[in-house]
This record gives sequence, C-alpha cells and structure tokens, in this order.
Amino acid sequence: MSEHRHHIAQYNFACIRAPLEDPIMEGFVQGLDHINHLADRSEGFVWRLQTAEGNSVSIRPYPDQRLLVTLSVWTSIEHLFAFTYTADHAAFLRQRARWFEHLEPHYLVLWWVPAGHIPSVREGQDRLEHLRRYGPTPWAFTFKERFPPPEPGELEDPVLAGRGG
Repeated sequence: MSEHRHHIAQYNFACIRAPLEDPIMEGFVQGLDHINHLADRSEGFVWRLQTAEGNSVSIRPYPDQRLLVTLSVWTSIEHLFAFTYTADHAAFLRQRARWFEHLEPHYLVLWWVPAGHIPSVREGQDRLEHLRRYGPTPWAFTFKERFPPPEPGELEDPVLAGRGG
C-alpha cells in the first residue's frame, strides 16, 4: 500500500504580533511545551523540527524575524488533521489571532515524502512557494485540496518538469 512508502510533511509559518518576551505573547509561549508534547504523543507522529529547547521558535529562516516556522512529518494526512483540528491543539489554534498576524494566501503546505525522509526547512519553503505560485498540485497542497501519495515512477511535479514554469 503506497501510504506505507510515504509520509506526509507539513510546513507552515506565522508572523508574531510582538517579540516572544512581550506580555501579549505570554499565552503562546506558555502553551508551547504542552502543544509540542501533545504532538510527540499523537498517533501518526513521526518527527518535528526542534532545537535543544524542544521547539522551533529560534529557527528564523526568513529575513523578517517575526516569522516563526514549524515543520513536521506524520504517517498520514488523517493523523496530522486529527492532531491539528481536534482537542487541545484546536483550542490553541482558535487563539492564534491574539498572537499572530493574519496571512494570505497560503501559510501552510503539505507534501508527500518517502518514509524515513526528514525534510529541511528549505524544502518546506520551496514547497510553500510552489503552492503560492501554482496553487495546489501533487507537489504542494493543502488540507482542503489533497493529493494521494505518488506511485513508483510517477512524476510528482509537472511544473518542475517543464510543463508550466
């Protein structure tokens, strides 16, 4: 079954309203450890980007230092979706407007990776840029418009193959 050969990677970024030390960011900072431990214990969780502190808030790959990134790998879209939109994490997400600026058009991207592959931040950035430029494709997509894992020998990205850019 192809789902066993592939895992789902997710990358997203958010623009903080203030430095993490600012009182308006207190709820976010206080909730980080709980949310990250919840992810680590969730069904289908494989890996997440983190430093020795156990989170990724100090990883700032963009010139705008207000942008925080997350990157993780899960065994299936269903497991990632369940973690993201149920229980404690969903309650945490509902408060995001308190801590983060509203971003458009896309700030989250999903893509299939071979089981065992750990994606880089650069890979996440490239996938998100692809999604923003071309919309959802099998190469970079969203929860709303999903694609199945690629089959062996299947071309993943027609744009990169010269059919569109």
